[in-house]
Formats: sequence, C-alpha cells, structure tokens
Amino acid sequence: MRVLGKGKTALAVQEVYSDAKLYDDDDKEEFDFTSEEETVISPGIPPHNFLVQNTKNPISDYDLFLNDSQYTIWISGTNGKTTTTSMLYHLLKDDGFSCGGNIGVPLAKLQGKEKLILETSSFTLHYTSKVKPNIYILLPISEDHIYWHGSFSEYENAKLKPLTMMEKSDIAIIPSKYKDFKTKATLYIYEDTTDVANQFKINISQIHFKEPFLQDSVLAMVATKLYNQTIDYEKINSFIQDPHKLEEFKDRNGNLWVDDSKATNIDATIQALKTYKKNSINLILGGDDKGVDLSPLFQEITKYNVTIFAIGTNTQKLIELSKRYNIICKSCNTLEEAVKKIIQNCGYTIEDSINMLSPAAASLDQFNSYVHRGTEFKRLINENS
Repeated sequence: MRVLGKGKTALAVQEVYSDAKLYDDDDKEEFDFTSEEETVISPGIPPHNFLVQNTKNPISDYDLFLNDSQYTIWISGTNGKTTTTSMLYHLLKDDGFSCGGNIGVPLAKLQGKEKLILETSSFTLHYTSKVKPNIYILLPISEDHIYWHGSFSEYENAKLKPLTMMEKSDIAIIPSKYKDFKTKATLYIYEDTTDVANQFKINISQIHFKEPFLQDSVLAMVATKLYNQTIDYEKINSFIQDPHKLEEFKDRNGNLWVDDSKATNIDATIQALKTYKKNSINLILGGDDKGVDLSPLFQEITKYNVTIFAIGTNTQKLIELSKRYNIICKSCNTLEEAVKKIIQNCGYTIEDSINMLSPAAASLDQFNSYVHRGTEFKRLINENS
C-alpha cells in the first residue's frame, strides 16, 4: 500500500494498513514510478503534482475504504456543505449514521460503520473512480480552488463526477443549472430553497434558520425524508450552528460584529453581504484567494454601503480592485490593524452598522486555519474595544 501525503488522511490510512508507505515531494528518489500498485492520493495534493502525474494507479481513500454493503450519503458543493452535513447527522444519528470525510474525521477512522454521512470535497471527488453514494446532495457550485483544479470547469467536473457513477436506484438532489447532466440516478432538481422545500412539502416558515443556513437545513431535511420519510421541525430547530459562520456578537460598547471567518471564497462572502444588505458594513476582506477572479465579488459590493479593510497576501490586489470599482478601501495587511482601524472609526454604537470579518479567502497565509483566524478576530475585539 502506498500513500501520497503525510497529513491527517495519510496517517489515518497508515493506522489501518501498518505496512503502508507514505511519500511526499521529499521522497522522489525512493518513489517507484514503474509500480502498478494502488496509491492513495491525499486530498490536499493537486493533480499537477509531479508524483501524482507519475502514479499509474491513483485512488482516493473513498475507493479504498467504501464498499457496496454500506449506505452512504455524500454532500458537496462550494458553500454550506459542512453545515448541511452537520445538520443531516443531527437528524439521522439516531438511525445509526456516523459522520466524517472533509468535516474532520478521515474515512479510515470509520471502519466497520455501515451508514455514513460524508462531507465530500472536490479534491476527494477528483481522485474517486470506484465508489458512489446512495444519496448525493449537491449545493450550488461557484468559483473556488482554481489553483488546485486548474480551471473552474475542472472544479465543476469534480463536483459532478458522482453523477456519472450512480445507478437508477440512487438519488441525487442537484441545482437546476445541471438538469441536463447525463446520469442514471433519480434526479431532483431545485432552483432555490423555496423550490426544493415545496417539492418535498417542507414548510420553511416552521424552520428557525435564515439564509444561507435555511437552504442547508432544508436540504438536510430532504435527505432525511428520502431515507426515513420523516420531517422533524423540532429536531432541525434544535441544531446549534458551529462558530465562525455569520456568528454575531457585540463588543462592550454595543457595536455589532460578525465572525464569518469560514467564508473562504467569494460566494460565501456575497451571501454574507446579502444577509446584511440593509446595513452599512465595515468588511474585513483578504487572505489567500486561491487565484480566483474577485471581480464578481466587487460587482456585488457596489450594491451596498461597504468600506473594505484589506488584509493578507492579496491586500494590494484588493486595493487595486477597490479603485477600479470606486469602493472605499483601507490598507491594513493584518487582522489586528483592521480591527483597530474599525474600532477607531466606530467607537460608539451605530444602530445600522455591521463590522464583519468575511474574508473571501483562505486563512493559511497568516493563520493556522479559519478557526484560528476567527478566534483571533474575537480576541482582538475584546482587547481593543
């Protein structure tokens, strides 16, 4: 057994297969390029990697560990897949389901579990070619991870790949944009939250979440109804949202702040702006934007009363785009400087003002994770307000 990568996925595989050999870019001299052996590719390693391109039989950890006797529900899309996965597990854990995948529990650690809910990344889907889900929930797809896939079309193809392997007995719930995509699966097509709720006779007025979490909750309820024919409003409303996703809190002066550190792409930030469209917004933006075109985000920002506080490695890019779209932008470079500048600007309570971290970028240029970024955001506010 060979594994490319030495991170969480690779180490979990090695726990199951003790003789598995782990390789990364430092091990090129020891890597047998002629081997026909199956090689598990860790999700973080892109297809343009030298070792990947010279691997004859690449597979994903899904291919390695999943089998036809298991009942699996896969959830993918650009934004909302973690929340939808968590909500679905909340609804179905009493039915014997376990939860993992991209949400944080490697598949190798779910050995022997017969019912699985898996948050599934485009990285994993790219390398998966042998197994399929029983139910596939696909949230809307928008531009993301271009540096990894090479283009939006390749990213999109990875998200749609399970449809090519599914059978008539399988079910897929997908956005209407892909209604003509060829698949044997039984398809349910949706335009938006209201559309999919109406199809499955779910009363959204009885759900306590607002968008974008409303769509996540409805899709989780759809999958539940498909599995066990139940709709449980009380149970979905008892779900507690994870931090760092449109998490509102006030500082000691009563100013409203929003920790949306989980917004690592432009679509997530656009959805956050829509949530607060009636407010004036101090928006902390920036980080590792993964090479995407940020123009659609700036086109959206022009619709609102937004001041940008630019941080991270793409600070200069944000400044230049702000000039092009005639948006006020303050160069901050660091999160600490951005928070201090916002506090200087609003040292008193303004009823309709929102101070928001919604970076539209990954965090690893300056932080360990989006969680680390969000935690630091709150700390800085507490220390400086």
